[in-house]
Amino acid sequence: MNRLAIVGLLIVVVFVCVAIFAPWIAHYDVGATNLAMRYMPPSAAHWFGTDSTGRDIFSRVVFGARISLEVGVIVVLVSAFVGTLIGAVAGFYSGWVDSLLSGYVFNVFLAFPGLLLAIALVAFLGAGINKLIFALCIIGWVGYARLIRAQVLKVREYDFVQAARALGAGDFRILFVHILPNAIQPLIVQASLGMAGAVLSEASLSFLGLGVPPPAPSWGVMIEEARDLSTLQAAPHALVFPGLAIALTVLAFNFIGDGLREYLDPRQRRR
Repeated sequence: MNRLAIVGLLIVVVFVCVAIFAPWIAHYDVGATNLAMRYMPPSAAHWFGTDSTGRDIFSRVVFGARISLEVGVIVVLVSAFVGTLIGAVAGFYSGWVDSLLSGYVFNVFLAFPGLLLAIALVAFLGAGINKLIFALCIIGWVGYARLIRAQVLKVREYDFVQAARALGAGDFRILFVHILPNAIQPLIVQASLGMAGAVLSEASLSFLGLGVPPPAPSWGVMIEEARDLSTLQAAPHALVFPGLAIALTVLAFNFIGDGLREYLDPRQRRR
């Protein structure tokens, strides 16, 4: 695995530890306000400074890691599970099943830009972390389904699959014992890149007021609260630190995805 992938893995491990041990790492209550301390610059007492209501930004960034990673993990797991099942069925049975799923269902979801569809769903369902996760899962499973369908179409023609069919193995055994274990490698890469996309989508929707509602310590909410020009001039730290957290998380998962792609592909590994 290349060096950037190792760096990305270290960053993710740090954020995971921060999310797990957030109550012990954060210095202050994330909801405690103190208007006398609003927009204080970074100091020994407030490492990342304070925001418009005097809340400690470091504590809010720490707890924000919990929200971002929770959304990312759940969205990737659910989307990958649903997409794998649907894509595997489409690729394995082919014929009218594949035409119905890949020719119509996939294209219906792919006809709309993902983020716009998520915005429409959240606007219809209402703000909230559970509804946000549901909306991101609705738009996220198609990518995994298309990937697995393509892999299943390729692997099902291999000799060992034909041998298993000749020995009388049923469709369930052939698909889940012989085909999917040999078609799952690209899904691992897609999942790591999907984590980056889910974290960025959560921040984007929260920034628009359609994700995690304030005063929850979401990184997107923190950026939205600090986006006006007067805040940028008087207290840029209120915007910089949550923005850095989002950037580092997204870059880390992208580095891991690129490293996994190189490691799992022998041709790129040799290169």
